[in-house]
Order: sequence, then C-alpha cells, then structure tokens
Amino acid sequence: MLLQQYLSISPPLFLVLAFLVIAVWLFISNKIRMDVVALLVMVAFSLSGILSVPEILAGFSDPNIILIALLFVVGEGLLRTGVAYQVSEWLIKAADNNEVKILVLLMVAVAGLGAFMSSTGIVAIFIPVVLAICTQMNISPKRLMMPLSVAGLTSGMTTLIATPPNLIANAELVRAGEPQLGFFTFTPIGLMVLVLGIGYMLFARRFLDSDNQGHEENNYNRTSMNDLIESYQIQDRSKQALVMPGSRLIGKTLDELHLHSQYRILVVAVERWRRIRHIVVTASALTDVREKDILLLDIANNDLDWAQFCEEYGLKPIEVRGNYYSEKAKSVGMAEISPIPESANLGKTVREIKFQHKYGLIIAGVKRGTKRITEELADVVITTGDQYLVIGDWKQIRELRSSNKDFFMLNYPSEIDQVAPAITQAPHAILSVVTMVALMVSGVVPNVIAALIACMMLAKFRCIDARSAYNSIHWPSLILIVGMMPFAIALDKTGGISLAVSGLIELVGEWGIHGVLASLFILCALIGLFISNTATAILMTPIGVALANELQTSALPFVITIAVAASAAFMTPVSSPVNTMVLGPGGYKFSDFLKIGVPFTIIVMIATVLVVPILFG
Repeated sequence: MLLQQYLSISPPLFLVLAFLVIAVWLFISNKIRMDVVALLVMVAFSLSGILSVPEILAGFSDPNIILIALLFVVGEGLLRTGVAYQVSEWLIKAADNNEVKILVLLMVAVAGLGAFMSSTGIVAIFIPVVLAICTQMNISPKRLMMPLSVAGLTSGMTTLIATPPNLIANAELVRAGEPQLGFFTFTPIGLMVLVLGIGYMLFARRFLDSDNQGHEENNYNRTSMNDLIESYQIQDRSKQALVMPGSRLIGKTLDELHLHSQYRILVVAVERWRRIRHIVVTASALTDVREKDILLLDIANNDLDWAQFCEEYGLKPIEVRGNYYSEKAKSVGMAEISPIPESANLGKTVREIKFQHKYGLIIAGVKRGTKRITEELADVVITTGDQYLVIGDWKQIRELRSSNKDFFMLNYPSEIDQVAPAITQAPHAILSVVTMVALMVSGVVPNVIAALIACMMLAKFRCIDARSAYNSIHWPSLILIVGMMPFAIALDKTGGISLAVSGLIELVGEWGIHGVLASLFILCALIGLFISNTATAILMTPIGVALANELQTSALPFVITIAVAASAAFMTPVSSPVNTMVLGPGGYKFSDFLKIGVPFTIIVMIATVLVVPILFG
C-alpha cells in the first residue's frame, strides 16, 4: 500500500520534491551561496505556480525572523562591551594547569554564553582563548578544540532563543494551535546534553591525541607580536624611512603611489609630528604622505635595491629596532585570522576582495597548513583553514574580531590588552540581557518585543551604535530561513507531509512513542549532514506536528526532538560552521569527527528519546 502511495505522487508534489533535491544538491556542492539558493527556491515556486506570492513571502512577516535579527544585535552588544571576552579571560585565570577543570569550565562557559548569542560567534571568541590555554599548559589543541565545538552546538539546546531551529519549532507549534514554548522549555534537555557532553569528552579526548602531535609542532600557538613576527618571518622585511624635503612622495596618497603593484612594498604605518609629539597614523589608501613623515614599510621583494629606492624617492633609511612593534604596540597592532566557513570571500583573491580597503588592514603573511606562502600575497586565493597575519590599527583589528562575518581571530597577541578600551558599559549590557530574559520568561510582552526593548536599552546605554547594530545582523542566515519556509508550505499544500507521515506510521508506528521519536531524530540527523540545521528544522517540524496529529497525541515531544536533533550536528566537520572553524586550529581530520561525533550523536539520541516523553508528556 505504501508503494502504491509513492507511485501515485501528484505532478505538483513531484515538482516540489524535485526542487528540494536540487536545493540539497546545491547546498552540498557549495558552488552557490546558501542564501542565493534560498532566493532561487522562491523564484522557482513562483514561476511554477505552486505557491502564491503571499505564500512565498510569508517568512518576511514572521515575527521569528525579526526576533532572530534582534538577537544578532544583542549578541553584538555583549561583544562590544567585552562581556564575552571577560568570561574568556576569567577562564584562563581559572585554568590553574588542570586539564579536567579547564575542560569543564570551558564547556559550561561556552554553553552559558551561547544561550544568548550565536554559537558561531562564541566559538570564534574562544578559539584563541583555547589556543592560549594549550600554550600555557603545554598540551595539544586537539584535546580541547573538540569539546569547544561540542559545547557550542549544545548551547543551541539550552534556551528558546539559542538557535533558529528552536524558534522555528515554537512557531510551528503556535500555527498548530498549541501553546507556545517557554524561554526555558529546552533548558532541561540542554543541561542533560551538556552533562553528557562533558562526561563524554573527558573520556573521549584521549582518542583525539593518539598521534602524539606535540605542542611544539602546532603553528597556531602564538600569543605575542614577537611570536607572530618570528612565525611569519617578517622581521627581515621591515624597513623604516624618513620622508625628506622635496621627496616625490609628498602630497600623494598611498593609493596614488602604487608602491605595492610596482615594488611589492606595503606601508604598514605612518609616524608624523603633531604639535609637540609623534603620533602614528593609520596607513589607509587615502593617507597622504607629508614631509618628515616616518614610513614603516613591509617589503616582500627580495630583489629590491633598498638604497637605490630611497635615493630615487627622496627617503632617508632608518634602522628598525628589534622591539619596534612592542614600542608602538599602542598604535600598530597585528593578529592572526582565518576565514569563516560561510564567508563570501572564499574562492576569491586578496586583491579581488580589496582587503585593505574593506578592513583597513594589510595582509603581511599567509600560511596554508604548515607551509608559509611566499608568492605575491595579493594573488592568494582565500581558502578555509588558511592563516593570515594582518597588521594595522588596533581599532580595525577589534572591529574585525567582533564582526565574525568573514574572518575569525585565530591569535590576537597579548599586546591588545594595552589598547583595549575601558569596558564601562558591560554592566549595562548585562542589565539589558537580564531584562530581556525576564520579560520573555514572564510573558508580559511577546518575545520579539522583549528583544526589541533589550536592543533599545543597549543603544540608550551606548553599548552599540547604529552602524554596529546593522552590521551585526547576519543577513544570509535570515534570507536562508525565509527562502526555505515555502518548502514547508508547498509540501503541506501538495500532500507531501501527509505522504511522509503515512510512510513513517507504516514503518515505525507499531514501535511506540520511543520508536517514532527515534526515527524522527535519525531522519533529522541524516538530513543535517547535507543541509543546515535551520533548513532541516523548517522541513521536519511540520512533519512532526502532522505525525502527532495522526497519532492523536501532543506535538510537543515531536518538535522538541526535531529541534534537538537539528542542533546535534556532531558527526562531520561540515555539519555545522562551528565544527569547520575548529578543524584547522585543532589539527583534526575528517575521521576525528566521525569517531567522536557518531557515538555522541547516538548517546544524545537515546537520552532525548527516553527523557522527552517524560518531561513533555
């Protein structure tokens, strides 16, 4: 009978399933950005006539989309006021050279912060912290990077707002006429998975360091500017020169001089007199050169005749002292960065993305694995796992560190503490978040209004400004959610959900509630190997609600299980951006995620299937 149902699929449903297969293939191939795929899905449904325009654009009117955008802003407030970094600094102090203690504190801190902000952002913050801890304790990063990613993923199971799949599950429940989820509805499950994760990682970490890769061989463990200079071997490339009267450079901007294209020379910083003291001016494309300026140059051209160049351009060479960068640390900074897996810059060259113009920093060195690239840096193709040494103004470095859209900070040297601004607004940021949580828990106002109030408080207390607020919103994620929502509507409209429910009931209906929940969890986990957890939740949550209706039981256990399964992306390094980010710094292989992630996913599934019916009826 089930075979007859599948053979009698209607043409509209067949077309919807074809769109779904094509979308999944595009997600897997990664040749087109995920948000662009979502937009193509919307166009396809419109041209096919399966959905009306209001149905296609229904996601834009969903309050949960606005809520997710506002939560990005709240997370930015925690970053800009240093709350997240203060937690990470406290963690280093509390480490006390005890690996068990640091693993437990690390996972608790990441899961706690991830309950209120993006797990990707949290992991990006903690990667350099973990590397610094591994340096201090002389252990391999392999032993702590995997616990970091597990905690980041687990944080999505702790509160209603921790991850989009939870909000999607809540919205589907409301549409089905059931009571909405509370702010802490997921918390018992999240705490259970966190405890399981801590216990599991305390046991499994020994299998991550089986190759005995020494700490000394790891290229990520750099904690000072001198370490970074030595690692990228730029000490011999640094030159200083005084701009003499009559120099050909005077009056021209750095962009007009074309020093890099002609000589492979980068101007790192410009020192000049202002009133009675020397100041360091950010070396941007529009910075003009003046008489008596002192230029700090990075010269990648080994064949350049330095003396002849200075004579030709009216410069006087100045010896660069070995501690120059340390002396100028309050003005000239450097850091090591790596591209985020979802970055739009991947596959493009440094020249194509106009790195210096876009970020206000210069790339002075590139590493790919253990190999230092010596070719023309502007022509280097940006690839996941690459490491880039950037030099420039600390303000730009901090902005890059907090944006978390294209690059994440792999190593920022200890000298950054010399220029870190006084974190005076941190108490106000905490007050804003506490107010938001209190309003959500009490139910006095809708969740989206509570988040909006928190954002207005952050703005009032100057924890964020308009530019940082708008820039913090990850628009591709929102477009992905909005673009995938029509699939759920189309599957319902064409009978796809009813067909899936009938198939599941016939296959596992006699297994009882635990068997049905286990099948949903496995299905979500398998789909999550190929598409994002958000898209997985969008596709699976309506099936869970319909399945509950068919079995004449509450939909709550079904949507909770689906949301947890969507967040349990532990099995491969491409299952989640969180896993991809720790792949390089941890020195992992694909097989490491399989041997650690698959057993833990099974553990989480068994625990969820047993506990959810008890907690949620």
